[in-house]
Amino acid sequence: MLPDLTYKGEVFHTHETLLKVCASDIAILKEKAMANDRKRIRLCCHRNVSDSLHEMLIIHVKDAYVRPHKHLNKSESLHILEGSADVVLFDEYGLVTKVISVGEFSSGRKFYYRMVTPHYHTLIIHSDFLVFHETTKGPFEKSDTILAPWAPQEDNAASCQAYRENLIKHIGRNA
Repeated sequence: MLPDLTYKGEVFHTHETLLKVCASDIAILKEKAMANDRKRIRLCCHRNVSDSLHEMLIIHVKDAYVRPHKHLNKSESLHILEGSADVVLFDEYGLVTKVISVGEFSSGRKFYYRMVTPHYHTLIIHSDFLVFHETTKGPFEKSDTILAPWAPQEDNAASCQAYRENLIKHIGRNA
């Protein structure tokens, strides 16, 4: 496993000054994601929540629910390393405004995006795992992330599953 890490909940934090990640590390992170209640894991490549640049390797399992949200005062870039998904953008009322089909480079889909203005967004994952590299501006402030008031809270599994299934039907994809 990656050396010199702190693990809390679903987040690993590095203390390395030169972080290196290989395929076997990703395999271990996938196992951790499967064992996590929310079916996700992240490796924070930045050393501190107050760092000005936040880089993360994130893994989501296929049926993970990502509550629609938006980020204030920061841009977000996402680079797909493995798997495929739809990035779904919404207006302020929860109506779908755009669907971006993303996948690893060899898939022919978009493999990178950068969102500069805040849009509510979520992921609908099509592959068994989605492995991606996300970059955003730090420091991390929980108040900079606005959860969509029209989407179910993560503590209600049945509502989250129904919402996800309805969204998949609405956008016309088979996840």
